[in-house]
Amino acid sequence: MACLRERRLLEREGEKLEDAIGHSQSSDTSVLMTSAPVKSRGQLLVLGGGYSGLRFAAAMAQAGFGVTVTHRSPRDSAPADPWRWLPFNPDAGLVPSASDLAGTTHLLSTIPPDRQGQDPALRALAPLLGDLPLDWVGYLSTTGVYGDRQGGWVDESSEAAPGQERSRARLACEQAWLSSGLPVQSFRLPAIYGPGRSPFAGLVQGTSRLIHKPGQVFCRIHVDDIVGALSHCLALPAPARPPLVNCSDDYPCPSSETLGFAAHLLGCKLPAVQPFASVAASMGPMALSFWAENRRVHNRLLCQDLGYSLRYPSYREGFGACLAEERAGAPAPGPAG
Repeated sequence: MACLRERRLLEREGEKLEDAIGHSQSSDTSVLMTSAPVKSRGQLLVLGGGYSGLRFAAAMAQAGFGVTVTHRSPRDSAPADPWRWLPFNPDAGLVPSASDLAGTTHLLSTIPPDRQGQDPALRALAPLLGDLPLDWVGYLSTTGVYGDRQGGWVDESSEAAPGQERSRARLACEQAWLSSGLPVQSFRLPAIYGPGRSPFAGLVQGTSRLIHKPGQVFCRIHVDDIVGALSHCLALPAPARPPLVNCSDDYPCPSSETLGFAAHLLGCKLPAVQPFASVAASMGPMALSFWAENRRVHNRLLCQDLGYSLRYPSYREGFGACLAEERAGAPAPGPAG
């Protein structure tokens, strides 16, 4: 009980900020957003304007943050954009200056490792980042760092044992961020889904494959629960923020189950079941790598110790929300990637 009281005292400082960015859910895009403008709460830099990065940027802009988002090529900000675009492509010589980043208080990096397995953001920006008044830094990593556990459970205390080269590179980049001296939290993510990244289009177009491999499960997380988890942790006082956080929903399950539910929501037929053993030879290396690993990811730290409540505890709630948003024609606030 004493530990619980101490944690609640630490969290009290951040509750007002979390209320602004985590609890009001009225928006056209279903991102966790506020219903009324608030005073600026800081300056957020999102490195990598892809699917998750822009979803988070949109929510934080609505919460009252000034937001800058990087893009690999120069682009003009449109009047409707709630953020400022900033070109960042070290390979092309596009690197922000100190004045471009001045005043940044919060940072999220979604940029994957480069071809050499290094982190391009740290490689190009480390000296500049060290001079910024950063209160919080988030890094999007992968649960792939745990490797294959033959269906067993892992949590943040489990030893990293990546089996794929891309996961080994991601772990190296995660460790580089955590040892950078910046106030970093690394968020380990499984498969990400959301509006525009759901099974519905494949079912409608007839391109989905119903593959069954005995005992195989996959973990997943809705993009808005990534936004919610980041917002929740950002709002906590620094002593209450653990360096590693798994962001996964409550229900690891076979992909055949999720596809079946998606077909039920659409009212369409499923494709014929294909045993994994009979189709493995026709799969490419990337597809095979996903089926080569089997694990279940605990979210106890995020949802019990840190107190975050999932908007979508399983794919059932998440798919229903995705379908409603896709049918409403409200696109996610950015391209997939």
